[in-house]
Amino acid sequence: MNSLLTLETGLFDDAVDFNKIQTSEYLEALSSAVELAEIRIDKISQEATPNFKNIIEALECSSKEIDKVTCVFYAMYSAHCTDDLSKISEEFSEKLTNYSSNIYLNEKLFSQIEKVVNLNEQLTPEQQTLRKKTFDDFRRNGALLSDKDKEILRELDKKLSKLHLDFSENVRKATNDYILFVEDKSRLEGLSIRDISSAKELAKEKGREDAWAFSLQYPSYSPVLKFCHDRDLREELSRASGQRATTGEYDNSQIIVEILKLRKQRAALLGYKNHVDYTLENRMAKSEETVMTFLEDLYSKAFTKAQEETTELQKLQEEKLRSWDVSYLTEKLKMQKLSFDEETLKPYFQIENVIDGAFAVAKKLYGLNFKLRTDIPVYHKDVQVFEVSEGDKYIGLFYTDFFPRAEKRPGAWMTGLREQGLEEGEVKRPHVMIVCNFTPSTKDNPSLLNLDSVQTLFHEFGHALHGLLANTTYRSLSGPNVFWDFVELPSQVMENWVTEKECLSLFAKHYQTGEVIPDDLINKVIESQKFMEATATIRQLSFATLDMKSHLTDPESISNIFDFEEEVMDRFRLVPKTERSNMSCAFGHLYAGGGYASGYYSYKWAEVLDADAFSLFLEKGIFDQETAMSFRKNILEKGGTEDPMKLYRDFRGREPKVDALLERAGLS
Repeated sequence: MNSLLTLETGLFDDAVDFNKIQTSEYLEALSSAVELAEIRIDKISQEATPNFKNIIEALECSSKEIDKVTCVFYAMYSAHCTDDLSKISEEFSEKLTNYSSNIYLNEKLFSQIEKVVNLNEQLTPEQQTLRKKTFDDFRRNGALLSDKDKEILRELDKKLSKLHLDFSENVRKATNDYILFVEDKSRLEGLSIRDISSAKELAKEKGREDAWAFSLQYPSYSPVLKFCHDRDLREELSRASGQRATTGEYDNSQIIVEILKLRKQRAALLGYKNHVDYTLENRMAKSEETVMTFLEDLYSKAFTKAQEETTELQKLQEEKLRSWDVSYLTEKLKMQKLSFDEETLKPYFQIENVIDGAFAVAKKLYGLNFKLRTDIPVYHKDVQVFEVSEGDKYIGLFYTDFFPRAEKRPGAWMTGLREQGLEEGEVKRPHVMIVCNFTPSTKDNPSLLNLDSVQTLFHEFGHALHGLLANTTYRSLSGPNVFWDFVELPSQVMENWVTEKECLSLFAKHYQTGEVIPDDLINKVIESQKFMEATATIRQLSFATLDMKSHLTDPESISNIFDFEEEVMDRFRLVPKTERSNMSCAFGHLYAGGGYASGYYSYKWAEVLDADAFSLFLEKGIFDQETAMSFRKNILEKGGTEDPMKLYRDFRGREPKVDALLERAGLS
């Protein structure tokens, strides 16, 4: 039997058996899973006396095999995309899109759902939410359209699915294709011994024993932009990063315009003004006006201060400030003003210790234990699996995959191999995974993280806790299945612990001496959090505004994505634009099919929530059990079972205020 169709694998908690999965099985497994689901759907459509259990709940549970196949496939497509997997991705996506369209456009099935919506059944709040969500999902995916318009929608979805894949593949290949060899070691002055050693290892991998090599993977090029004295080298890497997927065979510029056109057409077909209107219907913000007012308010508080910060940087060099100078001079200015060199932190952030630190925080907050399981198969030697428990109670499985490779897309994310919720008449526990691209260990040096990477790890761990601690009945409402501008609260709030002394003392220990990070260094870490924060805020606001404007503008008027981006970004510009650079062409959050299109503002929106939420921890104690349990029960466990503002009020006792964020960022 196809191993992907086997829900009972014989492994602990029926974990995915990666030892048995062959790439050739994915398409066959999806086809078989679709057939099984369609048989169940047909039965649901024929029910003579429709009710919540035999229609809504049965539909929720009808696609269990599809869910497994797609969870594994897309987890591997992002984290371990071999050439063979890439070759079948388009066909796989097309099969899945066809199935989804067939379900949402099934008139008999939708008629059954409408009948249940009109019944006066006694339902729990979660059941009421699932009933409403099911109806809304069908409506938002074309169930009310005419037959002719349903076929148009089906074609639009097929085209979008393919373009999202094409965009993602172009970014991955453009990132992997670039390599910069440096033959003169003196050009690497300013880099740490560890970073130089990593560059030497990469050059050897690429067949050059006589050089040092740098790629566009974050752990490779980021230290160069921050610390390398050679301005020409910084410029070369900065330009290469900014021009990814902008030209040649991996050019995404026209794909973006096509995606925007199709999204606008789809929204109009469904009765919405535009993709923003469509998206915000299922967001806390609700309206374009609310989002733009929110972004403009933060812009007004941050831009003048960001200009002042940029002026300070310019004073550090005679040459006109350019993008490849900003990170480098920021580190110099930080050293001048705070006597703080971020490199001094790395010895205290060996990755194994940081992971232990995240586990220790979860233990102190929620009583969780993490046990390494070497008996559960993984898809790559770098991957580890942990059994998560609370006392004698099993919570779920937690997979980690931290280091870059050619098969992995850039960035960091959390995904699920199995969501918590009802399956086979039983509520199953979740299997979640976090994937990052941190500096790998070398023969001579362990993996040591910078502060940004530590915060990234805690951020993704926060997403993982949202998945692991889910405590709902239904999978589609569990864990991170919430409104998109609420989903970043559990992740972003976790970053706050990284800059607290009580937390750092748990894990920040020198990798050679075992010495706990000294108080003076902790104080500098805390001070550094407000350093250049206005500039960082403007950067995020520029991304969010570019996203909104892209989806509010008539795409027929966007003849050139380079000119369009420049027009939008001009008012955020603190240094001159780099010729031919374009962030849109590699902006996977917007154009690779994720949920951030017309929703990138969610990061800043969630910062208001996380700063306000953490202020209660600061008031009560960062490991206060009562506060932690309230956050767990009202936020982490509830998933999308209730309106997010209600969940937040239940935790905080009131609606969120922006004050804590402004104070934290030094923008009060």
